[in-house]
Amino acid sequence: MSPIESNLQHVKAGIHASIAGLREPLRHPVTLIAVSKTKAPADIRAAFEAGQLDFGENYVQEAIEKIEALKALRPKGLTWHFIGPLQSNKVKIVALQFDWMHSVDRAKIARLLSAHRAGLPALNVCLQVNVSGEASKSGVTPDQLPSLAREVALLPGLKLRGLMSIIENTDDEAAQRAQFRMMKRLFDGLRQDGLDLDTLSMGMSQDYRVAIEEGATMVRVGSAIFGART
Repeated sequence: MSPIESNLQHVKAGIHASIAGLREPLRHPVTLIAVSKTKAPADIRAAFEAGQLDFGENYVQEAIEKIEALKALRPKGLTWHFIGPLQSNKVKIVALQFDWMHSVDRAKIARLLSAHRAGLPALNVCLQVNVSGEASKSGVTPDQLPSLAREVALLPGLKLRGLMSIIENTDDEAAQRAQFRMMKRLFDGLRQDGLDLDTLSMGMSQDYRVAIEEGATMVRVGSAIFGART
């Protein structure tokens, strides 16, 4: 068994253990996104052959090279998620090449994605929320979220699926839970307002199990699968 396959099994076991400990049954399964930024196509192929389907990339140019190198796996179920900050001049590439876009935080980016996605199946979209309030973090503020969500939900070519966040980098579990719970409250609030959302993308290698306990339906795990990044 390769190290990547072994790591995948370990992470999936952690996900299953967290799900088993939940007080209420899940409405939706938890999807694992293997974050493959800086990793070679061979590493992604190894993870795919071990049963992993969803992969997350942060950098457009790097991702496009991998998408081209692994295009034969796309019809077999490989799904690409863009999870990094996006500049306007790279929007067209993401709109045409990815299945999911997790980091929409401006109406301008959403409108450009919509325009470039015309004639294709809808692009799955999450809105990134800055719940930690850190200036270094991308994301819409909680107060700005409802108006952005309503606008994005109406754009053709996009399917608003839910919310995404990168919480504060801390080992303090209480602080982690507080931010994950805020995300869950925002998610539930939008659903109560009539938006058809099913995805709460939060949690990474160091905190994905806590995120699942607090309501995550997608977790983004990189180093725990592929090892430390270069």
